[in-house]
Amino acid sequence: MLMTRVAVSIGSNIDRDHHVRVCLDALQASFGELWVSRVFESVPVGFEDGRNFYNLVAVFDSQLSVGDLQAWGKRLEYANGRRPDSPKFSPRTLDIDLLTVGELTGIHDGVQLPRDEITRHAFVLQPLAELLPDTPHPLCGIPYADLWATFPRDSQALWPVDFVWQGRVISRAA
Repeated sequence: MLMTRVAVSIGSNIDRDHHVRVCLDALQASFGELWVSRVFESVPVGFEDGRNFYNLVAVFDSQLSVGDLQAWGKRLEYANGRRPDSPKFSPRTLDIDLLTVGELTGIHDGVQLPRDEITRHAFVLQPLAELLPDTPHPLCGIPYADLWATFPRDSQALWPVDFVWQGRVISRAA
């Protein structure tokens, strides 16, 4: 099977530093080389009960199917304290969402690709645009940097934070 470029969003608002690092370590252990965006802090979207989130995007190559990638992410979420029956808009230790798997579009193994949050939420689009600026969105064909350039900046508060992973600075506060 061919290697496919996969982009995932990672979020946490409970013990954020720890859970983001655990996620990055697990991704690297399972998939090898990672490309990682800056880490951004953002206010929760869709609910007001909860602390601010850390959000970032990681990209890696994989041979796994969409269903296997989704199952891998859910196992890691549950291993880190997320409950399968937790409400959609609630605080979470770890949230891993498949954004893109190659150029796939539509529903694959029950997963909608690309994830619609890419064009709706700054906390997904900004890190994706910084990491893959020239990569076109699989549906509209517009590069992520161009999508970010026209995104309404006042729609969501978002700012980069200092973050170190494996002794390497991957993000600095503005």
